[in-house]
Amino acid sequence: MKKILLLFTLLLLLCGCATAPKDTLMQVSTIDALLVGAYDGQMTLAELSRHGNFGLGTFDALDGEMIALDGEIWQAKSDGTLHCPSQTETTPFAALVNFDADQTASISGPLTDNALQREIDKLAPNQNLFLAVRADGEFSHMKVRVIPRQKKPYPPLTEAAKVQPVYEYTNVTGTVVGFRCPAFVKGINVPGYHLHFISDDRSIGGHILDFTLQEATLSLDSCNRFNLILPDAEHFGSLDLTQDRSHELEKVEK
Repeated sequence: MKKILLLFTLLLLLCGCATAPKDTLMQVSTIDALLVGAYDGQMTLAELSRHGNFGLGTFDALDGEMIALDGEIWQAKSDGTLHCPSQTETTPFAALVNFDADQTASISGPLTDNALQREIDKLAPNQNLFLAVRADGEFSHMKVRVIPRQKKPYPPLTEAAKVQPVYEYTNVTGTVVGFRCPAFVKGINVPGYHLHFISDDRSIGGHILDFTLQEATLSLDSCNRFNLILPDAEHFGSLDLTQDRSHELEKVEK
């Protein structure tokens, strides 16, 4: 009997430490829920970290931009600083994978963000899969935004973005972190590219609006599995998610 109990305990421990399956994008909530103001945190960062080591998102009350890289979660704040938040902090929206590059390439510039995206599309032409994108390199120009923490009653994301601080940096080294998502996830995630930035010295970061890349190592990880975790909060059930909010999303992203 003791041996059975010991085996059961070991199995529980192993399950608790298990990582997400390879090539699986895990997402908390939907982008349309965020657009209409669902900013309350739904999952702790401790739980989120069990689903991946690479990705992006935001924090409770829309308090800044999330960058997950090499197993660490960072928070870019609206005052232009970068912090490593507590594992007890929560997120209302995030997307993570266990990054395992399928291909790498050396990229030389200067390249704008749109030019880099065209290069990525050549390397990974199947746009019906999720693609995790990582670019470690030097940037002569980097422009990011960070939406500030919101207060209840929460405004729609288009209103919150109107007062977002924008920061521009020159000659920085760091990492572009993000995803290219298929067109068919409209309303669930951001179709096309959604990219964040974090500097090598972990002092700055944010949601990318524009950049000029000088040289970088590009790493790509195609993902053919998608795991969506929806909030079970009563508030989520009251949201109007029937509308096409593509125009709102475009305004927020750019």
